[in-house]
Amino acid sequence: MSEFSDLKVLIVEDEGIVALLIEDMLQDLGCEIVTSVGGLKQAYGIAATAQIDLAVLDVNLGGERSFPVAKILRERGVPFMFSTGYGAAGLPAELSGSPVLSKPFSAKALVETLSLALGESQLR
Repeated sequence: MSEFSDLKVLIVEDEGIVALLIEDMLQDLGCEIVTSVGGLKQAYGIAATAQIDLAVLDVNLGGERSFPVAKILRERGVPFMFSTGYGAAGLPAELSGSPVLSKPFSAKALVETLSLALGESQLR
């Protein structure tokens, strides 16, 4: 059993193949994918109401940024991590300390970033 078993995860990713890759990697770790969405509007409602333990947020969703979704999650106390090709430098100041999974990534990098996101949420 993994330390991530039964972790309920929201994936916000607009690239279908990348979303499937993240889903597969998380499921291999024992996570439950609550839902995977590709748009900002869908992500708002789910982030505000769904019972989730963690969210993986692509920074760029078809030209829109996922930062408002991160703020909703932060207000709810739900840990999150960004998945991006821009690196941590692409985050606004108020989210600059958030865990970042740099694309492309390995399973090892995913596990490390998951651990970081979950560990930070326990410090809040």
